[in-house]
Amino acid sequence: MSEQTNISPPPSDTAEAGPMRLVATLGLAGFFAGLLLVTGFVFTQPLIEANKAEALRVAVYQVLQGCASYEQLVWDGKQLSIEPGPDGGLAPVYLGRNAEGQVIGYAVVTEEPGFQDIIRAIYGYDPVSDQIIDMEILESKETPGLGDKIFKDDAFRGNFTALAVQPEIVSVKKGEKTQPNEVEAITGATISSKAVTRLLQKGMEAWRQPILDLNAQGGATGENTKTQ
Repeated sequence: MSEQTNISPPPSDTAEAGPMRLVATLGLAGFFAGLLLVTGFVFTQPLIEANKAEALRVAVYQVLQGCASYEQLVWDGKQLSIEPGPDGGLAPVYLGRNAEGQVIGYAVVTEEPGFQDIIRAIYGYDPVSDQIIDMEILESKETPGLGDKIFKDDAFRGNFTALAVQPEIVSVKKGEKTQPNEVEAITGATISSKAVTRLLQKGMEAWRQPILDLNAQGGATGENTKTQ
């Protein structure tokens, strides 16, 4: 009987190529996905920033009733002064003037962590009466139906039409307000409404004295005036 020799086929590269092909495919897909994200960011970010700047511009006029023009102020380490460059929507303080050019108040941008995320707001401050005269929420991701009442609840917003800032701004339960420096919290949205109180107090701690100093000098003057 003749002896048969079994000849095995050459080893296949399929087993090795499978994982390598999978890794290469995933890597290529990840590259294109990343490229799309970066491209989308590059094209949309200027639009987002432009929208934020426009929202801020509108808000300045809202919190300073009777404002016909405003000037962007910057802190040089010692005092507030006019920003020499164009308004980029990044300044923390804006000086508002009426149609006759008289200073009517200052708009202050400030923020504070809320229940969901950072709450960013702008408020109008009158250094003559030493009161906050209005407030608008610029950015908020608070819970719909609860936390979003900080900008939807008219009763809560009514806290900020003549809010005294001395000795400090404090939050109290709804129905318990007895002093002009108190803010009535929203029932069911205590964390969010208290965050608004804190951001207002933080803004006044940072900017009240510099604003009073500037206002005592007759307000800032300059050519970087933004008109409506």
